[in-house]
Amino acid sequence: MLIVAGEVKLADVAEVEKARDAVVAMVAATNEEAGCIVYSFAQDLSDPTVIRIFEKWESQEALTAHFTSPHMATFMEAMASAKIESMETKLYDAENERPVR
Repeated sequence: MLIVAGEVKLADVAEVEKARDAVVAMVAATNEEAGCIVYSFAQDLSDPTVIRIFEKWESQEALTAHFTSPHMATFMEAMASAKIESMETKLYDAENERPVR
């Protein structure tokens, strides 16, 4: 299993609101993809200009296919005009999964 975690910091809350429809559509479409276990974006409660990204994928092949999906192209086009201050995502290999407690 692969995990992708990251954050996008937008210039202001208005930019977050402008991106909302594109994000909602992207999340819905991606969660229907083969090999997608979880795909979510969430607005940070302590800094509403930050969007947290969390994804779980069955394999590298599934993640690679995601990057070439039509909805990814649509999403990237929608986000091209967004005022993004910073963006960082990391990919983690996950061998085991268990409850914290």
